[in-house]
Amino acid sequence: MKIGNKSFDINKTHIMGILNVTPDSFSDGGRWNTVDGALHCAERMINDGAAIIDIGGESTRPNYTPISDDEEIRRTAPIIEAIKKAFDVPVSIDTYKSAVAHAALHSGADMINDIWGLKYDKKIADEAKRSDAAICLVHNRKKSVYNDFLDDVLSDLRSSINIATKHGIALEKIITDPGIGFAKTYKENLIITNNLDKLHELGCPILYGASRKSMIGNALDLPVDQRLEGTIALSVLACMKGAMFVRVHDVKENYRAVKMIETIIRQ
Repeated sequence: MKIGNKSFDINKTHIMGILNVTPDSFSDGGRWNTVDGALHCAERMINDGAAIIDIGGESTRPNYTPISDDEEIRRTAPIIEAIKKAFDVPVSIDTYKSAVAHAALHSGADMINDIWGLKYDKKIADEAKRSDAAICLVHNRKKSVYNDFLDDVLSDLRSSINIATKHGIALEKIITDPGIGFAKTYKENLIITNNLDKLHELGCPILYGASRKSMIGNALDLPVDQRLEGTIALSVLACMKGAMFVRVHDVKENYRAVKMIETIIRQ
């Protein structure tokens, strides 16, 4: 799979580093929302093993406050441009808004990470097609009511894939994400994680992102700043279930754990 000018082996697990340029992210809000700070963070993540950087300008934590398109663009576009000038690394924009995606792609982003799987703003699909960008379709829904949880998640993701392909996006440009923490209870997050390999039925690579999320906090009864070991455990599990990407804050530790597991699996 090609993202930007990089080719990714879909049979390996790659690390996506999280770079939030927001003042209110649940985990690291305000730490990297200057160009210099973001460049320092990006350089560290690349050196630690990140194969792609995911940049977000609006927090999507529970009960988050939405911001305007212009504000999100103001936060993300200059940082995307700076990172692309400084480093040879693919960049993803974490947004569900077509105007923000347009600005990000114009600034050099190579991928769109849409937490609404094209169901909030279908124009994002046109932006991806126009730029030949990869797109990650995250499972989400407005009402967390399910008839058959696993089947409903797969059905929802199939619907997102259909939207993408109808807009001309090639299947080899699409990644799916089960959406840990989005419209799911603690138990449902555990179920979809344990059945992550079922997403292979959709015919697209899988991205798994649970870094520092409440599922870990609930399982281990730990605050956000003490969820590293739980995140590593989930990254290892995702690797064993065939995820192409794990999206994490702590790149070095997760990279080493995944590399060890892959060494065993692929020996």
